[in-house]
Amino acid sequence: MTRVAAIDCGTNSIRLLVADVAPATGELTELDRRMTIVRLGQGVDRTGRLAPEALERTFTACREYAEIIKEHGAEHLRFVATSASRDAENRDEFVRGVVDILGVEPEVITGDQEAEFSFTGATKELTGRTDLRRPFLVVDIGGGSTEFVVGDDHVRAARSVDVGCVRMTERHLVRDGAVTDPPAEEQIAAMRADIEAALDRAEETVPLREAHTLVGLAGSVTTVSAIAQDLPEYDSGAIHHSRVSRDRVREITEWLLRSTHAERAAVPSMHPGRVDVIGAGALVLLAIMERIGAEEVVVSEHDILDGIAWSVA
Repeated sequence: MTRVAAIDCGTNSIRLLVADVAPATGELTELDRRMTIVRLGQGVDRTGRLAPEALERTFTACREYAEIIKEHGAEHLRFVATSASRDAENRDEFVRGVVDILGVEPEVITGDQEAEFSFTGATKELTGRTDLRRPFLVVDIGGGSTEFVVGDDHVRAARSVDVGCVRMTERHLVRDGAVTDPPAEEQIAAMRADIEAALDRAEETVPLREAHTLVGLAGSVTTVSAIAQDLPEYDSGAIHHSRVSRDRVREITEWLLRSTHAERAAVPSMHPGRVDVIGAGALVLLAIMERIGAEEVVVSEHDILDGIAWSVA
């Protein structure tokens, strides 16, 4: 076994996985997995730059992760940065800070690379399942972008489009510097139109409707599952490989978009950092399910982080 550490730094959160990986047997043993909401992509869609306070939140999380990696004695570390740092004019500041703290340069990967890591992480455990028909469509709904990957054992087609829970919230649900609570119907309609246009772009290169099993990743999807199960707290074991019907996703999305901040914050499984962006994330999921006619989504807690860990090994 090889002990590795993987960091995925996205638009909304930064996540760490430390694991022992055995490529010969296909076994990954998780030692530590954690997530911190840092909102690195705060305002990037509007300004084109990473905000100083967003950078500092991210560097604080990196310092914490550096200690954890050292404690576990990981032999190799790979740090992957996604949507927000691809888009920012001042990404060099981000790169220098990460190198100073962790000793590795963040790899600002393309959307297609991001999609391949997500597919590997999400489907490695599912390939032997006889109750799930192939091909899979893996959908990773992030803060700034959503990745679509269709494949069987390997990726057949992938595309990243710039719709994510943070980007859609900032673009459509913010008025006078604050999130509209709850949003007006015309705001929701504009957001839905933006999402549908992104799905049109995705379908130019990815045969979304050929997939038989939809696999959903990342915080928007896992939070919808937690709400669907009425969990008393966030429970990864109960969420991983759970299934949520399209009708239930629609009910939850409609509730999220008409609820107040206080009502969403009162959901026991809701991470505080997702309260203002979960409605947009749920709407992205619902639009995808309706577009491809998926009756349900299979929810995975294993995603790009696991794919990064496999790539290290």
